[in-house]
Amino acid sequence: MNEGAKPALVPPGSQSLRAWLLAEEPTSRRQTAWGELYRGWQRFASNRITLGAFIAAVLLIVVALAAPLLAPYNPYAQNLADRLAPPSAAHWLGTDELGRDLLSRLIYGGRLTLGMVVAVVALVAPFGLIIGCVAGYLGGMLDRVLMRLTDIFLAFPRLILALAFVAALKPGIGSAVFAIALTSWPPYARLARADTLTIRDADFIAAVRLMGAGSPRIILRHIVPLALSSVIVRVSLDMAGIILTAAGLGFLGMGAQPPAAEWGTMIATSRDYILQQWWVPTAPGVAIFIAALAFNLLGDGMRDVLDPKAR
Repeated sequence: MNEGAKPALVPPGSQSLRAWLLAEEPTSRRQTAWGELYRGWQRFASNRITLGAFIAAVLLIVVALAAPLLAPYNPYAQNLADRLAPPSAAHWLGTDELGRDLLSRLIYGGRLTLGMVVAVVALVAPFGLIIGCVAGYLGGMLDRVLMRLTDIFLAFPRLILALAFVAALKPGIGSAVFAIALTSWPPYARLARADTLTIRDADFIAAVRLMGAGSPRIILRHIVPLALSSVIVRVSLDMAGIILTAAGLGFLGMGAQPPAAEWGTMIATSRDYILQQWWVPTAPGVAIFIAALAFNLLGDGMRDVLDPKAR
């Protein structure tokens, strides 16, 4: 084969997969896509702290999903004879004021807390992305109305506004998710709008418009994909804040209600024992700290990988 011959479309057996992924001149879209993913993973894994945060976040999610298999006891089973028992071989993290195993409640609490985070992200990210792209591309009166609406939401602290919405509704997990989502979408809309303003007058957008594509098609097929990476970075950075807001609502009695095994609610019901039986409120507090720190550090790593300005 000549020296100037181009590499094969698929990785041949004579060359390593890594060389195929890092080829300077990829010969197919598939090779280009996999090469970009591999380079992104290299940038991500090169930071030991970020990689550790990723492993911690994955472990938290796996433990939450496998709660029925990992929890040693029923998280709602009461045993008043063992109430406020210190950590021991029978109860690794001790028991709470009703004799319930703290480790089991902590594991099941991850399901509620992380589930609320996933629900909020699933509602907020697409909504904010679409609002920002539509406002930035169409402009005019629609842009001014949508951006003034986002300014109104941004003018209030997130937790205070969430408390107001939950108070107007009925305290519970569903109300907390709806309230957090309703107060979290404006930053995503502003970010997507800023990205849209930088690319809406690009040559390729003008070419697509000349080919007869309408505004909905341009927004969904060309604007949204380019603004998606910035939104993903913002989501990964905001997950720690969402965890703290969800736990804060639970602590204030506006989120999950007792006897639900939710981390913020667990701290609220055990705050009277913080001096004598310190292990009862400490366990969910440490879980919130680890989850928030892991997702915050993970967000920093995602920014380094996905944000072109940070490369």
